[in-house]
Amino acid sequence: MMEQRLTIVGLGVNSLELSSRFYEEKFGWKKMKSSNDGISFFQLNGILLSLYPREKLAEDATVSAEGNGFKGFTLAFNTRTKEEVDTLIETLETKGVKIVKRPEAVFWGGYSSYIADPDDNLWEIAFNPFLPLDEHGNTIEE
Repeated sequence: MMEQRLTIVGLGVNSLELSSRFYEEKFGWKKMKSSNDGISFFQLNGILLSLYPREKLAEDATVSAEGNGFKGFTLAFNTRTKEEVDTLIETLETKGVKIVKRPEAVFWGGYSSYIADPDDNLWEIAFNPFLPLDEHGNTIEE
């Protein structure tokens, strides 16, 4: 049986340098020491985000690197309050981050916005009142 966990989210990027700078400068995240000229790693709360050249990642997976439009997935950063969504989006906008959807109340009872990284990977910035976060930013099942 496979354990219920996610270890790494790997994003194939068009420019490793540009995308690494985005996560460092716009989000304020720090690369791990294990990063090098060929790959960037960011330690999140229990999960790694890796950035790897798109062509090389496709080659490793033995699939075509072509693709455009909606990728069929989003990444999410949940906040502890609705106000934190507004503040974070305002901060990201001043840093030149592309805002795809402005913060608003959503049908499922939360409050969310979407931004895009340099490769148009969508990040939902959301407050979900049904998924509280612990001190480490992990969701708590009540």
